[in-house]
Amino acid sequence: MTFATSRPVMPGEPAPDFALPAVAGPETVSLADYRGRSPLFLSLMLGLWCPFCRRALVQLGSLEGKLKALGVESLAVVATEPENARLYFKFRPTRLRMASDPELSTHRAFRVPKVDPTPAFIQEMETTRVNPTGELPEPLPIPEAAKVLQELDGYTYTPADLADIDRQWPQLKAMFMIDREGIVRWMDIECAAEGMAGIGKLPSEEVILDAARACAA
Repeated sequence: MTFATSRPVMPGEPAPDFALPAVAGPETVSLADYRGRSPLFLSLMLGLWCPFCRRALVQLGSLEGKLKALGVESLAVVATEPENARLYFKFRPTRLRMASDPELSTHRAFRVPKVDPTPAFIQEMETTRVNPTGELPEPLPIPEAAKVLQELDGYTYTPADLADIDRQWPQLKAMFMIDREGIVRWMDIECAAEGMAGIGKLPSEEVILDAARACAA
């Protein structure tokens, strides 16, 4: 798999500042909201067109309370227009604080890799079998797995989704644990450990909580 960007922001480096529209209301969400107050678990997702991202957001929502109990706040950045996100989360509410970034400016600031969609990459996508959440009867090639999950959800692409796909694919996702001083202390980049077999997978709950404990110490 060939990446089209440089290496991501690494542990020990300052987290890039950002200011994004909140999904829940008219305010702006920024890294400055957390600096000096609490560590931050930051998740950089794609648009809601991505069935793997939708599932990741549900999983991350279930972790929000456990992280808060450790003194760590959570923020998920979803790469779609605020209005599109607000409509979606009206029917699928989450406890996560959410921000909107349809242009992937935060992904770029944190240097999250974007894959170069070469013929070899396309072939690898079509031959790598995944079942990241365990809900499929068996692992399926990535495009087929995504299609089955879309059908299970009954999810229909909106015009906003189609525009997001054109801008975003094949961008990877990432997570960062940022301390009170704004320094990255832990990170996880999709596919970094397993290659294409890592599509849609999150680190285990215990891995995330251990990173949060270390960051909050």
